[in-house]
Amino acid sequence: MTIKPILLSLSLLPLWASAQNPVIRDQFAADPTARVFNGKVYVYPSHDIFPPEGQRQDWFCMADYHVFSSENLTDWTDHGRILSQDQVPWGNPTGYSMWAPDCVYKNGKYYFFYPNAPKSGRGFAIGVATADRPEGPFTYEQEPIKGVSGIDPCVLIDDDGSAYLYWSGMGIRGGKLKDNMKELDGELTEMKFPRRPDAEGNAAPPMPPMLVGGQVMEGLPDGFKEGPFAFKRGSWYYLTFPWVRGETGEGKNPTETLAYAMSKSPLGPWDFKGIIMAEHDNGCWTNHHSLVEYKGQWYLFYHRNDFSPNDDKRRSVRIERVTFNADGTIQEVHETMRGVGVNPALSRIDIDRYSEASDDVKTDFVDANNTWRTWKATLAGKNSWVRYNDVDFNGVTDGYVVVCAQAQNNTKIYIREKSANGKIIAQLPMTVKSEQGPFRRDMSGQWLTLTASLEYTPKGVTDLCVTCEDEGVSIDWVMFKNRPKYFSEVSATAAPATPDSEGYIRRWMLLEPIKQDIRSNIVFTDSYLREAFNKTYFKGQQSVLPKAGQKVKVEQQTLAWHALESENYNMKLFRFAEKWGDQTYGSLFWVVTVIDCPEGMEGVRLAAGSNGASMWWLNGEEALLLSGDRRMVEDDGVSQRLTLKPGRNILRGAIINGPGLSDFCVRFIDEKGQPVTKGLKIVL
Repeated sequence: MTIKPILLSLSLLPLWASAQNPVIRDQFAADPTARVFNGKVYVYPSHDIFPPEGQRQDWFCMADYHVFSSENLTDWTDHGRILSQDQVPWGNPTGYSMWAPDCVYKNGKYYFFYPNAPKSGRGFAIGVATADRPEGPFTYEQEPIKGVSGIDPCVLIDDDGSAYLYWSGMGIRGGKLKDNMKELDGELTEMKFPRRPDAEGNAAPPMPPMLVGGQVMEGLPDGFKEGPFAFKRGSWYYLTFPWVRGETGEGKNPTETLAYAMSKSPLGPWDFKGIIMAEHDNGCWTNHHSLVEYKGQWYLFYHRNDFSPNDDKRRSVRIERVTFNADGTIQEVHETMRGVGVNPALSRIDIDRYSEASDDVKTDFVDANNTWRTWKATLAGKNSWVRYNDVDFNGVTDGYVVVCAQAQNNTKIYIREKSANGKIIAQLPMTVKSEQGPFRRDMSGQWLTLTASLEYTPKGVTDLCVTCEDEGVSIDWVMFKNRPKYFSEVSATAAPATPDSEGYIRRWMLLEPIKQDIRSNIVFTDSYLREAFNKTYFKGQQSVLPKAGQKVKVEQQTLAWHALESENYNMKLFRFAEKWGDQTYGSLFWVVTVIDCPEGMEGVRLAAGSNGASMWWLNGEEALLLSGDRRMVEDDGVSQRLTLKPGRNILRGAIINGPGLSDFCVRFIDEKGQPVTKGLKIVL
């Protein structure tokens, strides 16, 4: 038999990572069959598209298949297209009938089963393609499986290696496969179909008989059934299927449930047990599914029309946990927005897909005209909350939070741990059309990303609760991020440091920022700065040699000293204030370092730069003033000639900023303007 390989997409496409329902967010995907191969979950769904011109516009339309995989049910990879209708030799290249598929592993190969409309004849047929890997590339058979007329194939591999095929067509049927996985095992039965009159009532010619294999699955309830999915758990065989349990007829259009039956034999007879999942609450006509065990937990994969609320022929894949009773029966599964999987705190958390919320919270599309922009959760006002479970903070070390939110009035958002009364992780004020200094936010009903430092970092996996403490707010997503490592803390027993290769001093003792009422940097005149820098803020300001953790009182503030080593040539005060200060703007910083110069140095100059104005003192004497509103530039200011005396030298600095970032860099240069890199030791 001639076979032809199906080319695999050359690139793997990571999806917009989703630990929430739906899990595939860049295309429509329905009828998901989930399988575990090589320690990963692979999902083989059908691929809904909008019908092209000439096709029925209000019906299902599917032209190809993709396969997706995940190791954590949170981050999914699209392995690309694995089969298209125009590649099937026996299929109709414009049939758009590539409905629910399946894939199983046996004999060292992966077997992909799929339905399609044949080039000639009536009904549907089921084909087979094989591959060495679960994502392909696949090689397809030239002919469909004889004796199978129908759709929605499913294959069960029994404990002894026997394979059974189930499909929809003339009811739900099933039969054993031969070991080659490409033929039914057993005799085919000739089945005749009744003659159907034409539109004018004339008797049509008799339809040719069809050879049909397998057997009808006995014991299932009356009513429309399709999409069988069979699996084995313990000694029980399960046959699960979409089932319409409501009355049909003129003016009635009941939708599908997911139901199941159990047996001690792979082909029945079956004992009907009931519902796995009830009808969709939004009237979506279909549901289609699979059940799989992964890492000790069973999951239900199913679909719903999340991204197409007005069109239930374009669906999206969802996942929920499944629980079995002691007798093997299945507890009814309820649909959730949250879905399954642990959401890393460092990835996007779609808080609108919450696990639980106060009664006044509403969820709607961010953009009704572009549903792929997903949803927003609107918290009505004070005491509104949403809880989102299973967020992993293990990767958060030096973090801050980013929130995408929208408000019409002033409000405040709190990020809490576990509950609406839980420990505060961060808080974010939203001020609408405020002109109060650097914190003004002109929302005007637009989405804004807000950031805030963390007051507390949870440990391990926990739940998040977002609360509204004032006027209402809509929230799209939350994400935690780690700051770049701007500096590291220096222990009391650390060995002395030396200037870096360019002479910059990176080790400093910094006092947490002193609040200043500064509306604009244009006030930084020399007279203003000398008054600000020579004011006494705390006892021993020009004489004390502080220790890390030592605290001082500055008016209403209690501030601590920190021993830090910068990762860069410049010390980023803004990031220091962001982590340890009460505010990041309108601040005055005191910095101190101790320079051990064993032999002394004459004729050196202090070269400094600062974002904001600054003043520097060496051994209690003013050495340099950088005045005015300035950006930090290397060697922006250079002192007169100075002497570093033998032994200990104390270098102090004060840096002031208003609405803007702040940092500084300092080094000594010699008579030739070259950086001093040797002969100095930095001790704190």
